[in-house]
Amino acid sequence: MFSKIAFLGIGLMGEPMVRRLRAAQLPVSVWNRTASKAAALADSGAVPVPLLADAVRDADLVITMLEAGPVVTEVMAAALPALQPGMLWIDMSSTQQAEAQDFHARLTAAGCRFVDAPVSGGVGGAQAGTLAIMAGGSEADIEHARPALEAMGRVTRVGPAGAGQVAKLCNQLIVGGTINIVAEALLLAQAAGADPAAVRAAIRGGFAESRILEVHGQRMLERNFIPGGQVTTQLKDMHNILAAAAAAGVALPVTSLVTERYESIRDVYPQADHAAALLALERLNPGQRVGEAPDRLPD
Repeated sequence: MFSKIAFLGIGLMGEPMVRRLRAAQLPVSVWNRTASKAAALADSGAVPVPLLADAVRDADLVITMLEAGPVVTEVMAAALPALQPGMLWIDMSSTQQAEAQDFHARLTAAGCRFVDAPVSGGVGGAQAGTLAIMAGGSEADIEHARPALEAMGRVTRVGPAGAGQVAKLCNQLIVGGTINIVAEALLLAQAAGADPAAVRAAIRGGFAESRILEVHGQRMLERNFIPGGQVTTQLKDMHNILAAAAAAGVALPVTSLVTERYESIRDVYPQADHAAALLALERLNPGQRVGEAPDRLPD
């Protein structure tokens, strides 16, 4: 098992992920640039550590859940001198494939190991320990990490280092596109004289059924845009998808359109749930609106 797990990054996802690790009775030290967020996890039995070097020193497993690839790069560079040889670093952030491959190269050169293991399932999945974890790395390293990963969700190896990020981008491509299609369906139902809630109920269980229709369709009907996944995060993922597509030499026309829709509300609703794709669509259709409820938006 693990003598010490260092968990770096205590945000919307990191906080419940640490609690799942502690529920599995794993030894966790926590660090965050805003130290108070790490301190709030002391009640779980996690050990808040103010200094990054102290958090990772003597850890045999480091887990990062950070905002984006450049932040992971910065944290990794600062942590490298304190890492013990042979330790395993698992980055569960959403980054570009090329960034994950660079992290692998840096850690390997330092005598350490690396797995990229981004997740899907949102805050609810993190709280329930049901995240879908897409892991890129060697089979041996993923098996070594399995007890920690399975405390947080269901892990699947999808290929070598960097492949986890490809799988996450494929997931986010489907999520972003489907959210926008559900928004269009509900707005069409409303505008054409049908009850959008009844339409959603009628088509559930058929070929249109999806987790997005279930969860985000309900969010749209309730006009509940308190995050979950944020517009800024979804847009970051859309840009990463397009970068991966360009590197692979493929055109993704629908993904380009979805990216444009999120771009249109980036400055207006940056912290709103990505179901705010409905708000972007309504801005494109003045006078049209799903339901009568007031919008619930983050402060």
